[in-house]
Amino acid sequence: MRRTRILTAVLALSAGLLAGSPPALAAGTEKVSVAADTYTWKNARIDGGGFVPGIVFNRKEKNLAYARTDIGGAYRWVESSKTWTPLLDSIGWDNWGHTGVVSLASDTVDPNKVYAAVGTYTNSWDPKNGAVLRSSDRGATWRKADLPFKLGGNMPGRGMGERLAVDPNRNSVLYLGAPSGKGLWRSTDSGANWSQVTNFPNVGTYVQDPSDTSGYASDNQGIVWVTFDESTGSSGNATKTVYVGVADKDNAVYRSTDAGATWSRLPGQPTGYLAHKGVLDAKNGYLYLAYSDKGGPYDGGKGQLWRYATATGTWTNISPVAEADTYYGFAGLTVDRQKPGTVMATAYSSWWPDTQIFRSTDSGGTWTRAWDYTSYPNRSNRFTMDVSSSPWLTWGAYPSPPEQTPKLGWMTEALEIDPFNSDRMMYGTGATIYGTENLTRWDSGTQFTIKPMVQGLEETAVNDLASPPSGAPLLSALGDIGGFRHTDLTKVPSMMYTSPNFTTTTSLDYAESNPGTVVRVGNLDSGPHIAFSTDNGANWFAGTDPSGVSEGGTVAAAADGSRFVWSPTGTGVQYTTGFGNSWSASSGIPAGAIVESDRVDPKTFYGFKSGKFYVSTDGGATFAASNATGLPSGDSVRFKALPGTKGDIWLAGGAADGAYGLWHSTDGGATFTKLSGVEQADTIGFGKAAPGASYQTLYTSAKIGGVRGIFRSTDKGATWTRVNDDAHQWGWTGAAITGDPRVYGRVYVSTNGRGVVYGDIA
Repeated sequence: MRRTRILTAVLALSAGLLAGSPPALAAGTEKVSVAADTYTWKNARIDGGGFVPGIVFNRKEKNLAYARTDIGGAYRWVESSKTWTPLLDSIGWDNWGHTGVVSLASDTVDPNKVYAAVGTYTNSWDPKNGAVLRSSDRGATWRKADLPFKLGGNMPGRGMGERLAVDPNRNSVLYLGAPSGKGLWRSTDSGANWSQVTNFPNVGTYVQDPSDTSGYASDNQGIVWVTFDESTGSSGNATKTVYVGVADKDNAVYRSTDAGATWSRLPGQPTGYLAHKGVLDAKNGYLYLAYSDKGGPYDGGKGQLWRYATATGTWTNISPVAEADTYYGFAGLTVDRQKPGTVMATAYSSWWPDTQIFRSTDSGGTWTRAWDYTSYPNRSNRFTMDVSSSPWLTWGAYPSPPEQTPKLGWMTEALEIDPFNSDRMMYGTGATIYGTENLTRWDSGTQFTIKPMVQGLEETAVNDLASPPSGAPLLSALGDIGGFRHTDLTKVPSMMYTSPNFTTTTSLDYAESNPGTVVRVGNLDSGPHIAFSTDNGANWFAGTDPSGVSEGGTVAAAADGSRFVWSPTGTGVQYTTGFGNSWSASSGIPAGAIVESDRVDPKTFYGFKSGKFYVSTDGGATFAASNATGLPSGDSVRFKALPGTKGDIWLAGGAADGAYGLWHSTDGGATFTKLSGVEQADTIGFGKAAPGASYQTLYTSAKIGGVRGIFRSTDKGATWTRVNDDAHQWGWTGAAITGDPRVYGRVYVSTNGRGVVYGDIA
């Protein structure tokens, strides 16, 4: 299933984010007039849509819980509404990597305090080092401690943990496990300053793929969890016994019995596996460990569960399945703090036919499963699933047994029983957070109900957006789950695009004068990479690929929907009349060009590649390079033609080491004029004209007047109004933007992990 999330962010970043380091403002640059407006911001509701690798409950205060995502920030649970509230929307453009959260810790001494270890990649994709954010108001505001190394919220092994932990007796002490051979780190002043624990003996050895030259799969996964034995300390005094998990198959668990002064390998431990989780039941004196042969969150072919008796040093293999019968690793691991003999674990990497959840009420002596085979391929489930709040979780699929839809999940590395409520459990998947509030029915033999517990948590990466003049107000192109047609922004759509169901939609367009005609292109392991709709995206049918297509690329629909131009990955630019039953190669334009259509003339199309602008006046059959000069030399560019006026084109993009900004053409791309007051711009979109104005409103994600933000102009770019604020920045917003042609002031903003954000004038 949804494995493309590994590089969802990177694919977006390669289009322009790496150009995001701001250049110095050139001397003599003209200043534009910049005002500010007050906006209200919401998400177009999808609910979930990405991997949730960590859920953390506070063990002192009821109903206080947090969730971390791999690229989309952190969230706090709001019990009164059963929703999540985002906590890291204030992260700005220059620190986009801090929207990746590799670990969270909630303080059990002072529940107002919460910590987040942030950073998205440990390789060159993220230019910044990681940081530990600390909050004393439950994530409403943050202070930051920069680290001298990178963290990997979207790296392999990100479901292991938690790597960040607060001492439950002396809460000024924290530990952080680092990747990349950087070792174990400690703070003694509540996260303000950090230093390496130099006597910790093992920095980790495990890498997913040593041959990966990108540094993504070849990074040492490092120190992966820290667990305190709270029974070995007293209030105000540092906990003496600390366990640390290391990504080393021969030396996975270490212990200190003197509050971190010395460390040693835990004797007698299993070898040949990585310990994804280490959960301590201090009441009964057991440390439980979930092992896998791989680091996850996608891979894992064998696994075991073990129990370590802290008083005697006895190891017991408590695996619910014989090792020979596993085809998955174990990761999700939790104990019931109300009934500590109750233990649960997940088979996180059981992709087919489903994940599995195991439960024991006798400290791992015996186990039952969430589902069993009756007579293969038929299953008997201890649960029922109600996805009526997020019906797209069925994926519109009709699988054959033993697969079911919706699935219980995949990538189930986060699993937690509420420490105050034995009936409530939450677990993260690759697409959502599921949970139940009648879990103990499991033990009585009656079915418990699993539902999405994800409202408010929006974690899609957005590649393209469209707001047609009629029909649905919003069409989206998303990573991992394809995209949605929103007829009501406040409601979860019933289904993502299907027929075909792209894993990632890379581009979409509609016919300006015939908005019922829509085209989308995207990625699919096998099958067509293009689809069409004649009812504004409500229903779809697949087109036919030209030879050589490997990924979606970009696509453009003629103004009247009579023809299409497609620039897929794997072959050159193509054009067709009708709905793509056959394609012909366009001439005069290089492969990989970005393509768009004129919004008035159905035979005029445009392209851009490596600093050159291209124009076709014969429906995409032939293109010619225009004489326009001074455009960005790279391919980090997005451009659009204005509806209602032939040849009116706006182009945004560039790079810090060259031309970067916003350009305007009124002669079909023959010439462009650079807006002198826009220092940087990465997107451009149009919306309804302001009252009394004749020209459509412009929207951009840009740097204007020395400030990075989302800007609006009602006078063709002469003056700009910043419409977001420092509390609403959402990291990287460089993939797409559009106004609404029906609602003045409304703007739809793409994010790389926080879904589709839309703003209205307050």
